Amino acid sequence: MATLLEISIGYALVCVLAAMALCAGRLLVGPSAHDRVLALDTLWMCGMLLALVLGIRFGTQIYFEVAMLIALVGFVSTIAMAKFLMRGEIIE
Repeated sequence: MATLLEISIGYALVCVLAAMALCAGRLLVGPSAHDRVLALDTLWMCGMLLALVLGIRFGTQIYFEVAMLIALVGFVSTIAMAKFLMRGEIIE
């Protein structure tokens, strides 16, 4: 018999994977560059959530460190993409 934690982790995994699939669809089909940047931002956030849920599921620390790296790299890349779309250059 599955515990409540196992059921909720399975449900969370399905929800995060569905959100990632929808974000990937918006990333490929997005009508403008701004929609694609927003989809990419949401996609890395979902990737971070996926790493956190897997860390809870398997009970290891490495997934939490991976989630921290994804958060840092994703934030910096989103800022760089937004600056590029606004000004046309990244480095001033």
